[in-house]
Amino acid sequence: MSAALPISIAAPRPNTATIEASPWVRRLLIAAALAFLALFLLLPLVAVFTEALRKGAGPFFAAFEEPDALAAVRLTFIAAAIAVPLNLVFGVAAAWAITKFSFRGKSFLITLIDLPFAVSPVISGLVYVLLFGLQGWFGPWLRDHDLKIVFAVPGIVLATIFVTFPFVARELIPLMQAQGSDEEQAAVSLGASGWQTFWHVTLPNVKWALLYGVILCNARAMGEFGAVSVVSGHIRGETNTLPLHVEILYNEYNFVAAFACASLLALLALVTLALKALVEAKSRRDREAVIQ
Repeated sequence: MSAALPISIAAPRPNTATIEASPWVRRLLIAAALAFLALFLLLPLVAVFTEALRKGAGPFFAAFEEPDALAAVRLTFIAAAIAVPLNLVFGVAAAWAITKFSFRGKSFLITLIDLPFAVSPVISGLVYVLLFGLQGWFGPWLRDHDLKIVFAVPGIVLATIFVTFPFVARELIPLMQAQGSDEEQAAVSLGASGWQTFWHVTLPNVKWALLYGVILCNARAMGEFGAVSVVSGHIRGETNTLPLHVEILYNEYNFVAAFACASLLALLALVTLALKALVEAKSRRDREAVIQ
């Protein structure tokens, strides 16, 4: 009598026919997504440009010739030009420290990086007023030394830095954690210095994530409203950024100028999206080239 052969029970294969959606379900989902985008993205953009050009190109361009508008545009770019490089340095340093080293307080540092995502921008602006306002903790010292932060350009820059500093770090940390530190350790074992290791090994591996984070950081810096509104004081021609200038024009029923300035912000957003798409496409092509 022959011995019974062991019965091998194979794991059931997934039914791919049930995983793939039927054509009508696919079309319904695509139609719903397109309708949502048209209603909440495309329609508002069309409305902004339509209202901006409602009285012709003359009033549209005249809105940017006013001194207050020029000052708002200039201040917006100044705040972004200061905040983005500082957040770039902080994001790279924080991501490097978190992913490449073990130290006490790492979880606390990660929590601090995520803080602007959890705190309302208005609250962050109020914190700066509490710290640097005339009645704030450092207000008397600042007054005695003839320094002004709140209701001045330094306060706007500080508020912009606060609300934008997670973007670069949060783009770099997951990627650098996934890559590990084997390549850096190999470079160090071959005699490379810390700077050489960063410049020739780490930076090429994260360049697209870094650029992506910088693009998002710059977009948020130029479009920030809540925190900047609290610390600016709304001084026309001095502390109004472009979003604040749009609000003032709209409240004064100067709709053409308000929508003209808003269209500039919309154009900046569209340029940001285009750059984002280019970075993603280039990054995807680089990954496919490495795999092949």
